[in-house]
Amino acid sequence: MLRAFKTEINPSAGQRQTINRTIGVCRYVYNLFLTHNKALHDQGQKYMGGMAFSKWLNNEYIPNNVEYSWIKEASTKSVKQSIMCAHTAFVRFFQMQSDFPRYKKKSRSDVKMYFVKNDAKHIIRCERHRIKIPTLGWVQVKEKGYLPTKETIKSGSVSVKAGRYYVSVLIEAPSVNIRQDCRNEPLGVDLGLKNFATVSDGVIKENINKTMQAKKTEKKLKREQRKLSRKYESLKKRNKNEEGRATRQNIQKQVIKVQKLHQRLDNIRTEYINQTVNELVKTKPSHITVEDLNVSGMMKNRHLSRVVAQQKFYEFRVKLENKCRQNGIELRIVDRFYPSSKLCNKCGNKKAGLKLSDRIYICECGYKADRDFNASLNLRDAKVYKIA
Repeated sequence: MLRAFKTEINPSAGQRQTINRTIGVCRYVYNLFLTHNKALHDQGQKYMGGMAFSKWLNNEYIPNNVEYSWIKEASTKSVKQSIMCAHTAFVRFFQMQSDFPRYKKKSRSDVKMYFVKNDAKHIIRCERHRIKIPTLGWVQVKEKGYLPTKETIKSGSVSVKAGRYYVSVLIEAPSVNIRQDCRNEPLGVDLGLKNFATVSDGVIKENINKTMQAKKTEKKLKREQRKLSRKYESLKKRNKNEEGRATRQNIQKQVIKVQKLHQRLDNIRTEYINQTVNELVKTKPSHITVEDLNVSGMMKNRHLSRVVAQQKFYEFRVKLENKCRQNGIELRIVDRFYPSSKLCNKCGNKKAGLKLSDRIYICECGYKADRDFNASLNLRDAKVYKIA
């Protein structure tokens, strides 16, 4: 079984320079792959795949352009992985699974430094407080004891986000399924925007953005973003003269501040999702039922797209699936067109004229309940579903 672990590291100044240089090379090679294939298309030639481009890069491009010989100073494994990532992006575009690949921009794209064990005898060593990464050597780990030390590390990557460095490793580890006696009452979970989740047992998880930590961080983020905007306006007025050098340095410092606040907000939302998933699984229900939401369709609504993105519905479902699989709980997925909000949980009558503004469900039989709670009960009792 393959498991992924990600944690923050504390590299030295020299190691940080190597990481930044390697990531810069990987970004350049990725963009070069896009540019080269665009040029081939304009000339009416055939698309060049990842393996063919790697040979062309080493045998033709670098020898004919000596000024780009610094590409070979970076890790070969990282460069090849960057090429294959660009190749995958093109394949997904050809299969109509995503849009046309975009160029990677400095400080705005998620480019990683990839590493892998070279052969069967080579082992990427890992200890309680440090890990030995190829081309970097021993690197200190901030969260001691988190990475497994006895299992085999297949591959990994080093990434940079808001001035902080992270290592992610893929480990071949035995299965950790914890089979429990799950015979308690089943649960239905209705996800929404007003409240993040309404559970059929009466528990209501409020909107992530309404938590105290998220409110304070968003308020601070707005202030820092206004400061950054004023600095850009000031730089424009100075027309990039000699005084502008210090201004550009201050802008870069302010950008790091904004990035750190964005990262903090993301961590708060992720932790909130983890807590919600753990609370659901700890009740040991016989099964959990959720709705197959059309998140991509919801994102097209310009009035709701920002809130939908912040709720992280897809991440919640992925983590819930993993937790249910580990604990032996059946996770049921109901079709997105199932009228969970319009059905009366008591008599089964369907209220076709129910509006989104109707927060209280009132049925002709006298049943009255909160709209989201009624939907969670209907999800719990749904007869048509598929097992995740």
